[in-house]
Amino acid sequence: MSRAERKREDEQYRTWKGPYRPYDLIREASIAVGVVLAIVVVLTILFSSPDDAPTTIQSWSKAAPVDFVSVANAELDGSSATAGYGPPYNTNGQPQQILGIKPANWFGVTYPIDTAQDYVILPLMTMTSVPGLQNAVKTYTSASSSQQGKWTTAYDSALAKAKANSDGTVTVPGNSASFGPVETMMSSLLADAQSGGLDGNLLTTKQFYQTDYTKILMFLQDDNGDNAAANGGNLPDSANPGYFFNRAQSENLLGDQWGMMNETGSWPGQVWLWLYTFWYQIKPFSTSANADILVMAVMGVLSLAFVLIPFIPVINRIPRWIPIYKLIWREHYRQA
Repeated sequence: MSRAERKREDEQYRTWKGPYRPYDLIREASIAVGVVLAIVVVLTILFSSPDDAPTTIQSWSKAAPVDFVSVANAELDGSSATAGYGPPYNTNGQPQQILGIKPANWFGVTYPIDTAQDYVILPLMTMTSVPGLQNAVKTYTSASSSQQGKWTTAYDSALAKAKANSDGTVTVPGNSASFGPVETMMSSLLADAQSGGLDGNLLTTKQFYQTDYTKILMFLQDDNGDNAAANGGNLPDSANPGYFFNRAQSENLLGDQWGMMNETGSWPGQVWLWLYTFWYQIKPFSTSANADILVMAVMGVLSLAFVLIPFIPVINRIPRWIPIYKLIWREHYRQA
């Protein structure tokens, strides 16, 4: 380059000729944002996903009160999937394993959930204005475990013929005396759930931001819980699919189609979770009782492989064989 050319080039970068310098970051960022925004708007109009109302304990208890009461009774007597899950929630079951290794046992119970206390007893104890309810709770908690089992078993058997009324209540046939205080407790819990009180109760934590949906999600997943456990932790028995299976089926969310909807609360999550959920749709993951830990193991291996790409033979040579980077940095290579 001659001295005159260097001088002109130096002058070009010393003198502001506005409104933009070559490769102005603000200009390029504005163009990029504008293009992406236009694409997003067009794709949103053409392929928008449904923004349905969220599924909550309140909506569930209103739409299927008998189903809700059945699950609540299972939480009370300890027969739900959460009650027997094991670590990190309790010690009532064995954690998932891979090659005989059970990582959940290393950490133990880190998020304790006592289904009877957390989902039934404690919420009911906050309802001090309901006549006779506190006496019913006291009668139940002071009874022996065998007596409690007799009450919940009798109530559970009668629920098979229970009917939902137009006012949202549930009529359970049979001898009320055999149910003990359980019938009063369940009817009160149903009313609390339909008012939205149970959602708020289970969401309230000691944290400043109330975004911990663990207890709510574990309660919700127990609908189908017992049936799902008998089918390798996956789809429930078709004879009694439950409210959520029916809703998922109506929304085409059984895994044979792909799409996105909102996460719990207002948090989007499926965009980056699709690779995790993909594995649950194929065997052996779709039929394994250890599906969660198997999927995490696969994702761990894939993530490690991604980090180690520069060191993996053959794969680390692909950029040289297919030099896309030269297209991206074409201005540089044109001048070079």
